Amino acid sequence: MPDTERLIYLLSQARQRLATQEEYTELLEIIQADETGMVNAQIEAFHGPTAPDSNDPAEWQQLVTDILAADKSQHTARIKLLRWRWVAAASLLLLAGGTWWWLQPAKTPAPVHAQATPDVAPGGNKAVLTLSDGSQITLDSATNGVLAQQGSSKVTKLANGQLVYDASGTSQGKILYNTMSTPLGGQYSLILPDGSKVWLNAGSSITYPTAFTGQERKVSVTGEAFFDVAKNAAMPFRVAANNTTVEVLGTHFNINAYTDEATINTTLVEGAIRVSAHNRQLVLKPGQQARVGHTDVQVADQVDLSAITAWKEGYFSFTNADLPTVMRELSRWYNLEVSYEGKIPDRVFNGEIGRSLTLSQVLKGLSKTRIKYRIEDGHRIVIQP
Repeated sequence: MPDTERLIYLLSQARQRLATQEEYTELLEIIQADETGMVNAQIEAFHGPTAPDSNDPAEWQQLVTDILAADKSQHTARIKLLRWRWVAAASLLLLAGGTWWWLQPAKTPAPVHAQATPDVAPGGNKAVLTLSDGSQITLDSATNGVLAQQGSSKVTKLANGQLVYDASGTSQGKILYNTMSTPLGGQYSLILPDGSKVWLNAGSSITYPTAFTGQERKVSVTGEAFFDVAKNAAMPFRVAANNTTVEVLGTHFNINAYTDEATINTTLVEGAIRVSAHNRQLVLKPGQQARVGHTDVQVADQVDLSAITAWKEGYFSFTNADLPTVMRELSRWYNLEVSYEGKIPDRVFNGEIGRSLTLSQVLKGLSKTRIKYRIEDGHRIVIQP
């Protein structure tokens, strides 16, 4: 815990925009290193809701701008590290009423329509397992231990909630298939029979054999999934997602195949993969992303891998994202229906926000961007022009 007087001094300097570059750096390092929450408590006490102008988004926006301008090459990286495991909502120096990721000011400020917002809990570990005979098991409420016997594989739920298929044998008869599906507002992870690990995002599914046999390991997905594939050069691993097939030997990659997105995006984190679509085959290198549209395939270089896999680590990450992009991600995690009245507001969003926040905390941040909205039936958000 840093010296209290020193922390208060740094906060005061930053608030008055009198801090030097070194003082900004020192303050950000103190916040970043806070593992106990004690620094956040001091910040909240210093910039609490009773402090003058403490919730003025224009003032905080200017402070953020000043910090970024102080030394863009250093502070941009430092600020990006300030994730929600170090901060509490509405308490950090850089927050504007609940989130710090709404960094782009509105082009045409308009009055905020304050209204009571029903609180909706964030998503969690929720999924349904459909067995080969069509019977279903609700995994989030199932007890730990062996849940089913599928051919030669036992299906077990571990104490941490993860689903595991053992690799004790191989199927001698008919190949059996299981499907794991997450609802909107749900996520889940499993270990396939070959030891490969899969994380499913909200509103997603994966269908797979309960034992891998033959010359390939093939699964199919909808929605979004992250794969950590066990190496087996003799049995390539293939993922099918709509009109896209991804082939790997052993690697880490993310595939986003939501039907409401314009493209199917496959992003390579480590290793090598081959993406096949529209009679084309592309071999990706780490940091590249294949974007499969309705008629073509494009490759993007040096994508932000931390942003792509942020959902798996427990937060949202946006870079120059428009409002519909932001709302699509929020709608999946909070199980919301989103609609727009008139022209969609022209906004750009950058930054990160924890997926553990409630809906009211997220919407509080949204209101600071001069976005107008109303809530209907608790789970329907109408964005107004």
